[in-house]
Amino acid sequence: MSTSTRAGNSSTWRNWSGTVTARPVREAAPASADELAETVRRAAEDGLRVKTVGTGHSFTAIAATDGLLIRPELLTGIRRIDRDEMTVTVESGTPLKRLNMALAREGLSLTNMGDIMEQTVAGAVSTGTHGTGRDSASIAAQIRSLELVTADGSLLTCSEKENPDVFAAARIGLGALGVISAVTFAVEPVFLLTAREEPMSFDRVTSEFDALHTENEHFEFYWFPHTGNCNTKRNNRSAGPAAPPGRVSAWIDDELLSNGIFQVACSLGRAVPRTIPTIAKLSSQALSARTYTDIPYKVYTSPRRVRFVEMEYAVPREAAVAALREVKAMIERSPLKISFPVEVRTAPADDITLSTASGRETAYIAVHLYKGTPYRGYFTAVERIMTAHGGRPHWGKVHTRDAAYLAEVYPRFGEFTALRDRLDPDRVFGNDYLRRVLGD
Repeated sequence: MSTSTRAGNSSTWRNWSGTVTARPVREAAPASADELAETVRRAAEDGLRVKTVGTGHSFTAIAATDGLLIRPELLTGIRRIDRDEMTVTVESGTPLKRLNMALAREGLSLTNMGDIMEQTVAGAVSTGTHGTGRDSASIAAQIRSLELVTADGSLLTCSEKENPDVFAAARIGLGALGVISAVTFAVEPVFLLTAREEPMSFDRVTSEFDALHTENEHFEFYWFPHTGNCNTKRNNRSAGPAAPPGRVSAWIDDELLSNGIFQVACSLGRAVPRTIPTIAKLSSQALSARTYTDIPYKVYTSPRRVRFVEMEYAVPREAAVAALREVKAMIERSPLKISFPVEVRTAPADDITLSTASGRETAYIAVHLYKGTPYRGYFTAVERIMTAHGGRPHWGKVHTRDAAYLAEVYPRFGEFTALRDRLDPDRVFGNDYLRRVLGD
Protein backbone atom coordinates (compact mmCIF):
# COMPACT_ATOMS: atom_id res chain seq x y z
CA MET A 1 0.00 0.00 0.00
CA SER A 2 1.30 3.45 -0.86
CA THR A 3 -1.10 5.32 1.42
CA SER A 4 0.78 7.94 3.40
CA THR A 5 -0.50 8.24 6.99
CA ARG A 6 0.63 10.48 9.81
CA ALA A 7 -0.70 10.08 13.35
CA GLY A 8 -0.08 11.64 16.74
CA ASN A 9 1.68 14.93 16.13
CA SER A 10 -0.44 15.86 13.15
CA SER A 11 0.11 19.33 11.76
CA THR A 12 -2.40 22.15 12.03
CA TRP A 13 -4.41 22.70 8.85
CA ARG A 14 -5.42 26.25 7.79
CA ASN A 15 -7.66 27.40 4.98
CA TRP A 16 -6.57 29.88 2.30
CA SER A 17 -8.02 32.97 3.98
CA GLY A 18 -6.81 32.03 7.48
CA THR A 19 -10.36 32.01 8.90
CA VAL A 20 -10.35 28.28 9.84
CA THR A 21 -7.81 26.03 11.55
CA ALA A 22 -8.08 22.34 12.36
CA ARG A 23 -5.86 19.92 14.24
CA PRO A 24 -6.70 16.36 13.15
CA VAL A 25 -5.37 13.38 15.11
CA ARG A 26 -4.49 11.59 11.90
CA GLU A 27 -3.78 12.44 8.26
CA ALA A 28 -3.75 10.23 5.18
CA ALA A 29 -2.93 10.67 1.49
CA PRO A 30 -4.38 7.66 -0.35
CA ALA A 31 -3.21 7.11 -3.92
CA SER A 32 -6.21 5.21 -5.34
CA ALA A 33 -9.94 4.74 -4.84
CA ASP A 34 -9.29 1.38 -3.15
CA GLU A 35 -6.80 2.94 -0.75
CA LEU A 36 -9.25 5.75 -0.06
CA ALA A 37 -11.99 3.21 0.75
CA GLU A 38 -9.67 1.30 3.09
CA THR A 39 -8.62 4.56 4.80
CA VAL A 40 -12.25 5.53 5.43
CA ARG A 41 -13.13 2.02 6.64
CA ARG A 42 -10.25 1.97 9.12
CA ALA A 43 -11.04 5.46 10.45
CA ALA A 44 -14.71 4.52 10.99
CA GLU A 45 -13.64 1.38 12.89
CA ASP A 46 -11.42 3.58 15.08
CA GLY A 47 -14.31 5.95 15.82
CA LEU A 48 -12.74 8.87 13.92
CA ARG A 49 -14.68 11.40 11.90
CA VAL A 50 -13.35 11.83 8.34
CA LYS A 51 -13.01 14.95 6.18
CA THR A 52 -11.17 15.59 2.94
CA VAL A 53 -9.46 18.92 2.34
CA GLY A 54 -8.63 20.38 -1.03
CA THR A 55 -6.79 23.67 -1.38
CA GLY A 56 -8.69 25.33 1.46
CA HIS A 57 -10.53 27.90 -0.65
CA SER A 58 -13.72 27.55 1.40
CA PHE A 59 -14.11 30.31 3.97
CA THR A 60 -16.28 28.11 6.20
CA ALA A 61 -15.20 25.16 8.36
CA ILE A 62 -16.88 22.72 5.96
CA ALA A 63 -13.66 20.64 5.68
CA ALA A 64 -12.42 20.95 9.29
CA THR A 65 -12.03 17.84 11.43
CA ASP A 66 -10.46 16.71 14.69
CA GLY A 67 -10.39 13.11 13.40
CA LEU A 68 -8.89 11.89 10.12
CA LEU A 69 -7.93 14.51 7.55
CA ILE A 70 -7.59 13.13 4.02
CA ARG A 71 -5.29 15.03 1.70
CA PRO A 72 -6.04 14.24 -1.95
CA GLU A 73 -2.78 15.25 -3.61
CA LEU A 74 -2.08 11.66 -4.78
CA LEU A 75 -5.61 11.25 -6.20
CA THR A 76 -4.90 13.25 -9.33
CA GLY A 77 -4.94 12.88 -13.09
CA ILE A 78 -7.31 12.02 -15.90
CA ARG A 79 -8.56 8.41 -15.87
CA ARG A 80 -10.08 8.48 -19.33
CA ILE A 81 -11.50 10.65 -22.09
CA ASP A 82 -14.49 9.23 -23.95
CA ARG A 83 -14.86 11.06 -27.27
CA ASP A 84 -18.02 9.14 -28.20
CA GLU A 85 -19.82 10.19 -25.02
CA MET A 86 -17.87 13.49 -24.84
CA THR A 87 -16.90 13.00 -21.20
CA VAL A 88 -13.75 13.12 -19.10
CA THR A 89 -13.29 11.10 -15.91
CA VAL A 90 -10.87 12.68 -13.49
CA GLU A 91 -9.49 11.78 -10.06
CA SER A 92 -11.07 13.89 -7.32
CA GLY A 93 -7.90 15.59 -6.06
CA THR A 94 -6.97 17.00 -9.47
CA PRO A 95 -6.69 20.80 -9.41
CA LEU A 96 -9.06 22.47 -11.86
CA LYS A 97 -6.07 24.24 -13.39
CA ARG A 98 -4.47 20.93 -14.36
CA LEU A 99 -7.79 19.61 -15.68
CA ASN A 100 -8.39 22.73 -17.80
CA MET A 101 -4.89 22.67 -19.27
CA ALA A 102 -5.02 18.92 -19.99
CA LEU A 103 -8.40 19.24 -21.70
CA ALA A 104 -7.15 22.16 -23.82
CA ARG A 105 -4.22 20.01 -25.01
CA GLU A 106 -6.81 17.42 -26.10
CA GLY A 107 -8.88 20.05 -27.91
CA LEU A 108 -11.64 19.91 -25.27
CA SER A 109 -13.17 22.16 -22.60
CA LEU A 110 -15.73 22.36 -19.84
CA THR A 111 -18.69 24.51 -20.86
CA ASN A 112 -18.41 26.95 -17.95
CA MET A 113 -16.29 27.46 -14.85
CA GLY A 114 -15.73 29.77 -11.89
CA ASP A 115 -13.37 32.72 -11.81
CA ILE A 116 -10.41 30.88 -10.23
CA MET A 117 -9.04 27.40 -10.92
CA GLU A 118 -6.91 26.66 -7.86
CA GLN A 119 -9.45 24.33 -6.23
CA THR A 120 -9.51 20.56 -6.49
CA VAL A 121 -12.26 19.02 -8.59
CA ALA A 122 -13.99 17.47 -5.55
CA GLY A 123 -13.73 20.62 -3.45
CA ALA A 124 -15.17 22.77 -6.22
CA VAL A 125 -18.17 20.56 -6.94
CA SER A 126 -18.91 19.72 -3.30
CA THR A 127 -19.39 23.37 -2.34
CA GLY A 128 -21.25 24.47 -5.47
CA THR A 129 -18.51 26.50 -7.16
CA HIS A 130 -20.00 28.38 -10.10
CA GLY A 131 -19.27 31.00 -12.70
CA THR A 132 -21.81 33.18 -14.40
CA GLY A 133 -24.07 32.12 -17.24
CA ARG A 134 -27.43 32.60 -18.87
CA ASP A 135 -27.63 28.93 -19.88
CA SER A 136 -24.83 27.22 -17.90
CA ALA A 137 -23.15 27.95 -14.59
CA SER A 138 -22.08 25.61 -11.80
CA ILE A 139 -19.32 23.07 -12.32
CA ALA A 140 -21.49 20.45 -10.57
CA ALA A 141 -24.24 20.84 -13.18
CA GLN A 142 -21.75 19.52 -15.78
CA ILE A 143 -21.22 16.21 -13.91
CA ARG A 144 -22.38 13.03 -15.67
CA SER A 145 -21.39 10.53 -12.98
CA LEU A 146 -19.66 10.33 -9.59
CA GLU A 147 -17.66 7.70 -7.74
CA LEU A 148 -18.13 7.99 -3.98
CA VAL A 149 -16.62 6.20 -0.98
CA THR A 150 -19.40 5.86 1.59
CA ALA A 151 -19.18 5.61 5.38
CA ASP A 152 -18.83 1.80 5.39
CA GLY A 153 -15.88 1.99 3.00
CA SER A 154 -17.76 0.79 -0.06
CA LEU A 155 -17.40 2.34 -3.50
CA LEU A 156 -20.67 3.69 -4.95
CA THR A 157 -21.11 4.95 -8.51
CA CYS A 158 -24.02 7.23 -9.30
CA SER A 159 -25.44 8.88 -12.41
CA GLU A 160 -28.85 9.74 -13.84
CA LYS A 161 -29.37 6.00 -14.50
CA GLU A 162 -27.42 4.41 -11.62
CA ASN A 163 -28.40 5.39 -8.06
CA PRO A 164 -30.17 8.51 -9.37
CA ASP A 165 -31.30 9.60 -5.89
CA VAL A 166 -27.66 9.75 -4.77
CA PHE A 167 -26.64 11.49 -7.99
CA ALA A 168 -29.27 14.22 -7.45
CA ALA A 169 -27.72 15.11 -4.09
CA ALA A 170 -24.05 14.10 -4.25
CA ARG A 171 -23.11 16.48 -7.07
CA ILE A 172 -23.16 19.18 -4.38
CA GLY A 173 -22.81 16.91 -1.36
CA LEU A 174 -20.98 19.22 1.11
CA GLY A 175 -18.77 16.25 2.02
CA ALA A 176 -21.73 14.92 4.02
CA LEU A 177 -22.57 11.83 1.93
CA GLY A 178 -19.11 10.37 1.35
CA VAL A 179 -15.68 11.10 -0.07
CA ILE A 180 -15.62 11.64 -3.84
CA SER A 181 -12.94 9.53 -5.53
CA ALA A 182 -13.63 10.42 -9.19
CA VAL A 183 -15.86 12.70 -11.25
CA THR A 184 -17.03 12.34 -14.85
CA PHE A 185 -17.78 15.66 -16.56
CA ALA A 186 -19.45 16.45 -19.85
CA VAL A 187 -16.98 18.19 -22.18
CA GLU A 188 -17.20 19.75 -25.62
CA PRO A 189 -14.74 20.67 -28.36
CA VAL A 190 -12.65 23.62 -27.25
CA PHE A 191 -14.15 26.95 -28.35
CA LEU A 192 -13.29 30.63 -28.31
CA LEU A 193 -14.83 33.30 -26.11
CA THR A 194 -14.69 37.02 -26.72
CA ALA A 195 -14.54 38.95 -23.47
CA ARG A 196 -15.67 42.54 -23.44
CA GLU A 197 -14.81 44.42 -20.26
CA GLU A 198 -16.28 47.88 -19.91
CA PRO A 199 -16.79 50.44 -17.13
CA MET A 200 -20.45 51.35 -16.65
CA SER A 201 -22.40 53.39 -14.12
CA PHE A 202 -24.28 51.65 -11.30
CA ASP A 203 -27.54 53.21 -12.43
CA ARG A 204 -27.12 52.00 -16.00
CA VAL A 205 -26.11 48.45 -15.02
CA THR A 206 -29.01 48.04 -12.63
CA SER A 207 -31.58 49.54 -15.00
CA GLU A 208 -30.35 47.38 -17.91
CA PHE A 209 -29.54 44.26 -15.88
CA ASP A 210 -32.25 42.05 -17.42
CA ALA A 211 -31.23 43.03 -20.96
CA LEU A 212 -27.52 42.55 -20.26
CA HIS A 213 -28.27 39.10 -18.83
CA THR A 214 -30.53 38.11 -21.73
CA GLU A 215 -28.26 39.36 -24.52
CA ASN A 216 -25.03 37.72 -23.29
CA GLU A 217 -24.09 34.12 -22.66
CA HIS A 218 -22.07 35.15 -19.61
CA PHE A 219 -22.56 38.50 -17.91
CA GLU A 220 -21.15 39.73 -14.60
CA PHE A 221 -20.26 43.02 -13.00
CA TYR A 222 -18.46 44.50 -10.04
CA TRP A 223 -19.74 47.54 -8.18
CA PHE A 224 -17.25 49.65 -6.21
CA PRO A 225 -18.83 50.76 -2.91
CA HIS A 226 -18.67 54.51 -2.16
CA THR A 227 -18.89 55.18 -5.90
CA GLY A 228 -21.47 55.04 -8.67
CA ASN A 229 -19.04 53.01 -10.80
CA CYS A 230 -19.11 49.41 -12.00
CA ASN A 231 -16.93 47.27 -14.21
CA THR A 232 -18.85 44.87 -16.49
CA LYS A 233 -17.71 41.73 -18.26
CA ARG A 234 -19.53 40.05 -21.14
CA ASN A 235 -18.27 36.71 -22.47
CA ASN A 236 -19.75 35.29 -25.67
CA ARG A 237 -18.72 32.52 -28.04
CA SER A 238 -16.73 33.66 -31.01
CA ALA A 239 -15.82 32.29 -34.43
CA GLY A 240 -12.36 33.75 -33.86
CA PRO A 241 -9.60 34.29 -34.59
CA ALA A 242 -8.00 34.14 -31.15
CA ALA A 243 -6.81 37.56 -30.02
CA PRO A 244 -5.52 37.24 -26.45
CA PRO A 245 -4.58 40.39 -24.55
CA GLY A 246 -1.02 41.52 -25.20
CA ARG A 247 1.50 40.37 -22.64
CA VAL A 248 2.15 43.88 -21.32
CA SER A 249 -1.51 44.98 -21.19
CA ALA A 250 -2.50 41.65 -19.58
CA TRP A 251 0.17 42.13 -16.92
CA ILE A 252 -1.00 45.69 -16.25
CA ASP A 253 -4.69 44.71 -15.94
CA ASP A 254 -4.46 41.28 -14.32
CA GLU A 255 -1.35 41.60 -12.17
CA LEU A 256 -0.45 45.25 -11.56
CA LEU A 257 -3.97 46.70 -11.17
CA SER A 258 -5.97 43.65 -10.01
CA ASN A 259 -3.33 42.21 -7.68
CA GLY A 260 -0.28 44.45 -7.08
CA ILE A 261 -1.73 47.94 -6.69
CA PHE A 262 -4.99 46.52 -5.29
CA GLN A 263 -2.97 44.75 -2.56
CA VAL A 264 -1.31 48.06 -1.61
CA ALA A 265 -4.66 49.87 -1.70
CA CYS A 266 -6.29 47.25 0.55
CA SER A 267 -3.40 47.39 3.03
CA LEU A 268 -3.67 51.19 3.16
CA GLY A 269 -7.45 51.00 3.54
CA ARG A 270 -7.17 48.53 6.41
CA ALA A 271 -4.63 50.75 8.19
CA VAL A 272 -6.44 54.05 7.47
CA PRO A 273 -10.13 53.31 6.77
CA ARG A 274 -11.02 56.93 5.99
CA THR A 275 -8.95 56.68 2.78
CA ILE A 276 -11.14 53.88 1.37
CA PRO A 277 -13.76 56.02 -0.46
CA THR A 278 -11.01 57.94 -2.25
CA ILE A 279 -9.16 54.72 -3.11
CA ALA A 280 -12.43 53.20 -4.40
CA LYS A 281 -12.99 56.15 -6.75
CA LEU A 282 -9.43 55.89 -8.08
CA SER A 283 -9.62 52.09 -8.40
CA SER A 284 -12.92 52.13 -10.25
CA GLN A 285 -11.59 54.73 -12.68
CA ALA A 286 -8.27 52.94 -13.30
CA LEU A 287 -9.87 50.08 -15.22
CA SER A 288 -10.35 50.80 -18.90
CA ALA A 289 -12.41 49.00 -21.52
CA ARG A 290 -10.77 46.06 -23.29
CA THR A 291 -11.81 43.24 -25.62
CA TYR A 292 -9.96 39.98 -26.20
CA THR A 293 -10.66 36.48 -27.54
CA ASP A 294 -9.19 33.24 -26.17
CA ILE A 295 -9.97 29.66 -25.13
CA PRO A 296 -12.44 29.32 -22.22
CA TYR A 297 -10.26 28.86 -19.14
CA LYS A 298 -8.12 31.85 -20.12
CA VAL A 299 -11.24 34.02 -20.27
CA TYR A 300 -13.32 32.69 -17.39
CA THR A 301 -10.53 32.55 -14.79
CA SER A 302 -8.12 35.12 -13.39
CA PRO A 303 -5.30 35.08 -10.83
CA ARG A 304 -6.46 36.14 -7.35
CA ARG A 305 -3.47 36.88 -5.14
CA VAL A 306 -5.00 39.40 -2.72
CA ARG A 307 -6.36 37.41 0.23
CA PHE A 308 -9.84 38.22 1.46
CA VAL A 309 -12.89 36.90 3.32
CA GLU A 310 -16.11 36.45 1.34
CA MET A 311 -19.83 35.97 1.80
CA GLU A 312 -22.06 35.19 -1.19
CA TYR A 313 -25.81 34.78 -1.41
CA ALA A 314 -27.95 33.34 -4.19
CA VAL A 315 -31.25 35.18 -4.61
CA PRO A 316 -34.01 34.76 -7.19
CA ARG A 317 -32.74 36.54 -10.29
CA GLU A 318 -35.71 38.92 -10.34
CA ALA A 319 -34.72 40.11 -6.83
CA ALA A 320 -31.08 40.87 -7.68
CA VAL A 321 -31.35 44.57 -8.50
CA ALA A 322 -33.56 45.34 -5.50
CA ALA A 323 -31.21 43.48 -3.15
CA LEU A 324 -28.12 45.21 -4.58
CA ARG A 325 -29.73 48.65 -4.29
CA GLU A 326 -30.53 47.87 -0.65
CA VAL A 327 -26.88 46.94 -0.04
CA LYS A 328 -25.78 50.23 -1.61
CA ALA A 329 -28.23 52.24 0.51
CA MET A 330 -27.14 50.39 3.66
CA ILE A 331 -23.46 51.16 3.05
CA GLU A 332 -24.20 54.82 2.29
CA ARG A 333 -26.08 55.40 5.54
CA SER A 334 -23.61 53.43 7.69
CA PRO A 335 -20.08 54.25 8.91
CA LEU A 336 -18.76 51.18 7.05
CA LYS A 337 -15.78 51.66 4.74
CA ILE A 338 -15.70 48.89 2.11
CA SER A 339 -12.50 48.42 0.11
CA PHE A 340 -13.58 45.46 -2.05
CA PRO A 341 -15.99 45.57 -4.99
CA VAL A 342 -19.33 43.72 -4.79
CA GLU A 343 -19.61 40.98 -7.43
CA VAL A 344 -22.86 40.05 -9.24
CA ARG A 345 -23.25 36.91 -11.39
CA THR A 346 -26.14 34.72 -12.62
CA ALA A 347 -27.06 31.06 -13.11
CA PRO A 348 -29.92 29.15 -14.70
CA ALA A 349 -32.07 26.87 -12.56
CA ASP A 350 -30.70 23.34 -12.08
CA ASP A 351 -31.94 20.04 -10.63
CA ILE A 352 -29.32 19.43 -7.92
CA THR A 353 -30.88 18.99 -4.47
CA LEU A 354 -28.82 21.56 -2.52
CA SER A 355 -27.51 23.65 -5.38
CA THR A 356 -27.88 27.36 -4.69
CA ALA A 357 -29.63 27.50 -8.09
CA SER A 358 -31.82 24.47 -7.41
CA GLY A 359 -35.19 24.98 -9.05
CA ARG A 360 -34.86 28.71 -9.68
CA GLU A 361 -33.21 31.26 -11.95
CA THR A 362 -30.53 32.76 -9.75
CA ALA A 363 -28.37 35.82 -9.22
CA TYR A 364 -25.35 35.79 -6.93
CA ILE A 365 -24.29 38.79 -4.87
CA ALA A 366 -20.87 38.40 -3.27
CA VAL A 367 -19.28 40.73 -0.74
CA HIS A 368 -15.63 40.63 0.26
CA LEU A 369 -13.28 42.30 2.72
CA TYR A 370 -9.50 42.28 2.80
CA LYS A 371 -7.99 39.60 5.05
CA GLY A 372 -7.56 40.90 8.60
CA THR A 373 -10.33 43.52 8.30
CA PRO A 374 -13.21 43.08 10.78
CA TYR A 375 -16.01 41.74 8.60
CA ARG A 376 -18.89 40.71 10.85
CA GLY A 377 -20.70 44.06 10.93
CA TYR A 378 -20.73 44.37 7.14
CA PHE A 379 -21.55 40.74 6.45
CA THR A 380 -24.35 40.68 9.04
CA ALA A 381 -25.99 43.75 7.49
CA VAL A 382 -25.74 42.27 3.99
CA GLU A 383 -26.98 38.88 5.17
CA ARG A 384 -30.08 40.52 6.66
CA ILE A 385 -30.90 41.96 3.23
CA MET A 386 -30.27 38.67 1.41
CA THR A 387 -32.33 36.51 3.74
CA ALA A 388 -35.27 38.92 3.35
CA HIS A 389 -35.20 37.92 -0.34
CA GLY A 390 -35.09 34.18 0.40
CA GLY A 391 -31.33 34.08 -0.19
CA ARG A 392 -29.34 30.86 -0.10
CA PRO A 393 -25.76 31.17 1.20
CA HIS A 394 -22.86 29.72 -0.77
CA TRP A 395 -21.84 26.54 1.07
CA GLY A 396 -18.16 27.44 1.08
CA LYS A 397 -18.45 31.10 2.08
CA VAL A 398 -19.08 32.89 5.37
CA HIS A 399 -22.68 32.86 6.61
CA THR A 400 -24.64 32.30 9.84
CA ARG A 401 -27.61 30.26 8.56
CA ASP A 402 -28.71 27.00 10.19
CA ALA A 403 -30.73 23.94 9.20
CA ALA A 404 -34.05 25.52 10.24
CA TYR A 405 -33.53 28.45 7.85
CA LEU A 406 -32.09 26.32 5.03
CA ALA A 407 -35.02 23.89 5.16
CA GLU A 408 -37.27 26.88 4.33
CA VAL A 409 -35.32 28.04 1.25
CA TYR A 410 -34.52 24.57 -0.16
CA PRO A 411 -37.74 22.69 -1.07
CA ARG A 412 -35.76 19.41 -1.32
CA PHE A 413 -33.81 19.86 1.93
CA GLY A 414 -35.53 16.87 3.58
CA GLU A 415 -34.62 14.70 0.58
CA PHE A 416 -30.93 15.44 1.21
CA THR A 417 -31.02 14.82 4.97
CA ALA A 418 -32.94 11.55 4.50
CA LEU A 419 -30.26 10.36 2.06
CA ARG A 420 -27.57 11.37 4.52
CA ASP A 421 -29.31 9.35 7.26
CA ARG A 422 -29.20 6.33 4.95
CA LEU A 423 -25.61 6.70 3.71
CA ASP A 424 -23.98 8.00 6.90
CA PRO A 425 -26.17 7.20 9.91
CA ASP A 426 -23.22 7.41 12.32
CA ARG A 427 -22.02 10.76 10.92
CA VAL A 428 -18.56 9.51 10.00
CA PHE A 429 -18.37 12.55 7.67
CA GLY A 430 -19.89 14.97 10.18
CA ASN A 431 -18.37 18.07 11.76
CA ASP A 432 -19.60 21.20 13.52
CA TYR A 433 -20.37 23.05 10.27
CA LEU A 434 -22.52 20.22 8.90
CA ARG A 435 -24.30 19.90 12.25
CA ARG A 436 -25.28 23.55 11.97
CA VAL A 437 -26.39 23.57 8.33
CA LEU A 438 -27.93 20.08 8.11
CA GLY A 439 -28.93 19.39 11.72
CA ASP A 440 -28.17 16.21 13.62
